[in-house]
Parts: sequence; C-alpha cells; structure tokens
Amino acid sequence: MSITLIGMAGVGKTTLGRIVAKKLGLEFVDVDELIKKKVGSQLQSFIEKEGDEAFMKVEEEVLMSLTPSENYLISTGGSAVYSEKAMNYLKKWSTIVLLDDSFSHISSRIKNPSKRGLVGLKDQTLRQLFVERRSLYRKYEDIIIDLRGFSRKEDAINGILRCLENNKELLARHKS
Repeated sequence: MSITLIGMAGVGKTTLGRIVAKKLGLEFVDVDELIKKKVGSQLQSFIEKEGDEAFMKVEEEVLMSLTPSENYLISTGGSAVYSEKAMNYLKKWSTIVLLDDSFSHISSRIKNPSKRGLVGLKDQTLRQLFVERRSLYRKYEDIIIDLRGFSRKEDAINGILRCLENNKELLARHKS
C-alpha cells in the first residue's frame, strides 16, 4: 500500500506521518524536505526570492519524480493540491488521505505564517488559504481523517491507524 497525506500546513502531515509510517513499516517521504534539497534553501527563502509560481513548479516536479511504490507514506506540502497533474499522478498509485482539522487548531500551530513557506500568503490571509485549499483537498481525497477530536498526538496517531485499518480495501486497490 502507498499513502499520500494531504492537508493544510500545520495539520501534522509530517509529524504524524513519520510515526504512522514507522508503525506501518512504510518508507516516509517528506516532500518539503525533497524540495529544500532541490532548491538548496529553506522553503520561505525560495518563495521570497523566486515567487509562488516558481515554488509550485518545483513542487510539481518533485511530486512527479516520485517512483510509484507500495512502500511509501508521502507527506506533501499544503500547496500540492494546486497541481492537478501531480495530484492525479499520486492518485493513480497511492491512496490520498486528507488530514483535516479546524482553522483554530491549525492557526494555533502556525505561530508565524510568514516564515512557514506558505504559497499564497502574499495575496491572502491564512484563513482565506484554509478555505480555498479545503475544497481542493476534498476534490482529491480518498479518505478524510478528522483530527478535531484528538487533543494528544498519540490519540491522533491511533485514530489515523484505526481509520486506515477500517479502510483496508481502499488501501489495497493500489497493491500490485
């Protein structure tokens, strides 16, 4: 099985994904880290210097360069859903899991949005980005995991694992 996590920045794709991948015996792939290696700088620095469009182009290239595998848990950046091409590519060989949470929880985790490497913050507020992206996340998701009911990281991890267990058939559709 291959799983791709999508969701707003600050929802926990990397933090929770890393632990879930380990528990499931999957290779963890952090797309933001791959982008940093490719551009040779922090995400925010690259966005400030080159702009949102250049960042999204690199992000799409990185996503499209991933080789289909049964062993991945991929943590995408929050803006991955702006690339229909990349999302359709990932959807062909992985199950797209949306980690969803309330705006208040997400905004409390993002202490300084202007330093986070968020595409679109020049023209929109964090709340506007949240609303805009939410419909895109729903467009691509196969499974939604609502994290609002979990106050502790361990509870969220167990909730994700239970949800994945309950959706074994859906996850199995990408097995070779």
